[in-house]
Amino acid sequence: MWVLGVTERRVMGAFWVLNLVLFLVQVVGIKGAHGIGEHGVRIWPMPLSVSHGHKSLYVGKDFKIMSQGSKYKDASGILKDGFSRFLAVVKGAHVVDGDTSKLDQSRVLQGLNVFISSTNDELQYGIDESYKLLVPSPDKPTYAHLEAQTVYGALHGLQTLSQLCQFNFSSRVIEILMTPWIINDQPRFSFRGLLIDTSRHYQPLPIIKNVIDSMAYAKLNVLHWHIVDTQSFPLEIPSYPKLWDGAYSTSERYTMADAAEIVSYAQKRGINVLAELDVPGHALSWGKGYPSLWPSKDCQEPLDVSNEFTFKVIDGILSDFSKVFKYKFVHLGGDEVNTSCWTLTPHVSKWLKEHSMNESQAYQYFVLQAQKIALSHGYEIVNWEETFNNFGNKLSPKTVVHNWLGGGVAQRVVAAGLRCIVSNQDKWYLDHLDTTWEQFYMNEPLTNITKSEQQKLVIGGEVCMWGETVDASDIQQTIWPRAAAAAERLWTPYDKLAKEAKQVTGRLAHFRCLLNQRGIAAAPLAADTPLTPPGRSAPLEPGSCYLQ
Repeated sequence: MWVLGVTERRVMGAFWVLNLVLFLVQVVGIKGAHGIGEHGVRIWPMPLSVSHGHKSLYVGKDFKIMSQGSKYKDASGILKDGFSRFLAVVKGAHVVDGDTSKLDQSRVLQGLNVFISSTNDELQYGIDESYKLLVPSPDKPTYAHLEAQTVYGALHGLQTLSQLCQFNFSSRVIEILMTPWIINDQPRFSFRGLLIDTSRHYQPLPIIKNVIDSMAYAKLNVLHWHIVDTQSFPLEIPSYPKLWDGAYSTSERYTMADAAEIVSYAQKRGINVLAELDVPGHALSWGKGYPSLWPSKDCQEPLDVSNEFTFKVIDGILSDFSKVFKYKFVHLGGDEVNTSCWTLTPHVSKWLKEHSMNESQAYQYFVLQAQKIALSHGYEIVNWEETFNNFGNKLSPKTVVHNWLGGGVAQRVVAAGLRCIVSNQDKWYLDHLDTTWEQFYMNEPLTNITKSEQQKLVIGGEVCMWGETVDASDIQQTIWPRAAAAAERLWTPYDKLAKEAKQVTGRLAHFRCLLNQRGIAAAPLAADTPLTPPGRSAPLEPGSCYLQ
């Protein structure tokens, strides 16, 4: 065991004291609508518009949901289940054993009336996620009122309402301070994503569901599932059943029923699942079940471009995907392709010569063939940015370019008329443990994109939790709270965002503690010393959650 020496402990202590002092200055000294100070607004992410009063109300013991006048019939139970989850998180932090019948009944909320305009509950890219929340209702003062175009906007409203509720230790009931609340809200971007990687480390189904729950708390709405990669192929593919021979073990696999369960679980929480099939690189594990997909047994990656069977397998996978993954996009990867195996393998090299292709042209050919297959199954395509950087003018117009290598890419993509998702690795890669939450917060997807028609082509952004050093034991504290910083950037209107990250320190610390109360292992904000980088850190010393 490594033990700190006296000098090291003194240095560590000095760093901790300095860091804590700076953090306390930020938390306690915050003034303005973005922090906990002025107005006391602690909602995360900050809504489009918020007004409130100075009175308190109590949540009745039998707080119920009504749908008076609503057009939405909730045949699938999405709203009912969402309301049950709302009650569970609001009452989950403490035993609510106070007697509301002894309180002033004019101050006790009996329920929530939810009015939803649309009868359709299909979840898809670009749906209306707006909502309006009134606490209490002006027309019915013993009820709160929630309006939304879709049930998914209503789910966001329930998340916001849950953040207004807190346990009163004197009355032992749930209270809502600073009423009346009037909140109008809608997201800035339609794509607000989080990537998880189940190839580098297998993530059990309950862990993935826990991640989905946490995403809903922060109003993220796309789970980008990087299912397979070089290291393992854990997903069942009925059309080619030997593919999951590439799993780490027979117990570290997902059946197609598991995948359908993940999609259903996410959909009930307003979250789409973007499935990724990364080709032609990052695919060594495919050959464990079908060795002919390798250029050779000694040169196993990228997939064999010369073999028609390669594209038949891709077609089979995407056919199976289309039965489960209903999001309009599929991610086809296309990044980090080292094509040397193609020229070093005699039969592939011969094929290249016969088709008058060099390595770069073969890379383009592969990506475009995969795109055609995806399009034939009704998908629009997401590809990593290398495809655009190498042959952007050849990509399908239905391509969304996924930026990850650095800045300036989104600007070039939208200038070319293509859509873009921003995930630049220097600011939005969660596996970069030295990237601070402040850097996550200040990363602006529309940097240097000034024309409104081009801004609309940036459909959103995504934080990426690559799995090389993440498994079930540490995934949540590596994701949170830094992902929440990006979540506000993607949800809140630009002019409502803080101009300096330190302005939101207190409010983000409060949200981090709220996540902890809900069973999400979100890491502290304050830790950033030579021995404790800001990502996935532990508390430095004993103390309040709100000051860590």
